[in-house]
Amino acid sequence: MRTNVLLMGVLASIILTACSDKKNEGDNKLKTFRVISPMITDTSYTTDHVAQLEAIRNVQIRARLNGFIDAIKVDEGQQVTKGQVLFIIGQAPFRQELQQAIAATGSARARMQAAEIELGNSKKLLDRNIISAAEYAVAEAEVQTLRSELEMAQAAEEGARLNLQFTEVRAPFNGTVNRLPNKEGSLVEEGTLLTTISDNSQIFAYFNVSETEHLDHAIEEDGRSSKEVSLVLANGTLYPFSGVISTTESEFDPNTGTIAYRATFPNPQGVLKHGASGRVQVTKSLPHALVIPQSCTFDRQEQLCVYVVGADSTLKVRSFETLVRLPHLFVISSGLSEHERILYEGVQLVKEGDRIVPEQAEHSQPVNH
Repeated sequence: MRTNVLLMGVLASIILTACSDKKNEGDNKLKTFRVISPMITDTSYTTDHVAQLEAIRNVQIRARLNGFIDAIKVDEGQQVTKGQVLFIIGQAPFRQELQQAIAATGSARARMQAAEIELGNSKKLLDRNIISAAEYAVAEAEVQTLRSELEMAQAAEEGARLNLQFTEVRAPFNGTVNRLPNKEGSLVEEGTLLTTISDNSQIFAYFNVSETEHLDHAIEEDGRSSKEVSLVLANGTLYPFSGVISTTESEFDPNTGTIAYRATFPNPQGVLKHGASGRVQVTKSLPHALVIPQSCTFDRQEQLCVYVVGADSTLKVRSFETLVRLPHLFVISSGLSEHERILYEGVQLVKEGDRIVPEQAEHSQPVNH
C-alpha cells in the first residue's frame, strides 16, 4: 500500500514537471510585430487665427452745418459713386446768405473803385501843389481801407458759397451706404451722423500671432516672407479667394505677447462685409520634416513616447518632442532619428523589455496638410 502511494506521488511530479516545461516553452516563443522607421518628407501645416474684417475704407458721413434734411437721395445698402449727392440739407437760408454776401462784395468793390478814382484826382492836385501831401495820404489810406473791406466781403462770399455747397452731402468715394438714422424733415446739427459708407472692394483681415509664430512664419528657408493666406468664414466655409499679408505692426503688445498682422482679400462678389469675423489660416511649409504616425505613440507621465526596437529586438520606451501635430502624424523636433525602428502596431500588447520578432512595415507617404 505504501509503495503504491510513493509511485503515484512520483508519477504526479513527473506530469507536473512536463506541463511546466511545456508552458515555459510556450512563453518563450517570440511574437511578431510590425515596425517602421521615422520618415523624412516635405509637408506643411496651417494655423488658425481669429480675425476681424474691415473695409479698406469706412467713413462716417456727418452734417457740416445746421438745418432740416430736405431730401435723402439714396437708400440703405445702395451702391454709390464718388461725388454722388446723398443728402440735401435746407438750402434756402444759405442761398439767401450767399446773395447777401454777393451784394456786399459788389458794394465794397464799388466803394473801393470810387476811392481809387478820388486817389487819382488827388495825385493830380498834389502834383499842382493844390493839396498837401497829408491830404493825399488820407485819400491813399481810404483806398487801402476799402480794399481790405472788399477782401473781407469776398471772404464772406466764399464762406457763404461753401456753406451752400455743404448743404449737398456727397459720397467721398465709391461704396455702399449703410443705415440712415435720420429721415427727411429731421433737424440736424453740425456733426450729426447721417450714415456711413463702406468701400468693400477689398477687405482687411486683422489678426494677432505670438512672437514665436511670428518668427516661424516671417522668413522661409529661401529668405522670402510667406505671404499668402486663406480665410474661413463664420459659417465654416473656405473663402474662395486667397489673401496676402500686406503689413505687420511695428511692435508686440506687452500685455498679450502678440503682434498684429493685416491681410488683404479681394472681394469681387461682395460677400465680405465690414465688421464681420472669420479665421485667417496661415500655411507654413516644413521641408525635410521627420514624421511618425500618431497610432504608434502613447502617453507616459505627460510625455509622448514610442517603443524603440533595439539591435537585439528588445523594446525600450523613448520619449520625444514634437514640432507640430498633423492629421494622423507627428512632426518630430527631437528624441528620434530616421535610422531607428519603432513599434508600429500592438503598442498596448507589449511592455518595456519584451523581445519581439520585428517585421518591417511600409510607411505611407504623408501629404501636405
